[in-house]
Amino acid sequence: MPKFNWNESVSYKPAEKKEFHRLAKRQLKKLADDMGWKKGEYDLRSNMGGIAVSGEITLHHEDLYIQASQSLAGSDKGLMIRTCEGRKDYTGGRNHFASLTKLDDENRAALVKFCKQVREQKVGFNADLVEDKGYNPHTSTPTVMR
Repeated sequence: MPKFNWNESVSYKPAEKKEFHRLAKRQLKKLADDMGWKKGEYDLRSNMGGIAVSGEITLHHEDLYIQASQSLAGSDKGLMIRTCEGRKDYTGGRNHFASLTKLDDENRAALVKFCKQVREQKVGFNADLVEDKGYNPHTSTPTVMR
């Protein structure tokens, strides 16, 4: 099976959009597994949106909100990751971004590490033991995982 091109627009392409949602849901489920989250500890939902957009697929845990979409802000910002206060919090903390290609199996380990770093902002970490280069509370610029 050829690799899915996450960055090729699915707007106005119903079949490609359906495949985008199917694969993003599958890969976000794998991410949840890699994060150690058990079934029932998170929600996985899909909003197809209108014909002119990709829609979004959301993995929503008690501490993290991870959303996949084809962002107009650029292909490196297709995954939005932020802390949240439970599964009813839809606005959450500061946005962090990563490329949709981080969903691919060969890139997921780096995405897991990034998600854990974002989560540490909420649950706390010992700055003497863990260096978090992706978080600076003194800047409003979102973190983008490269």
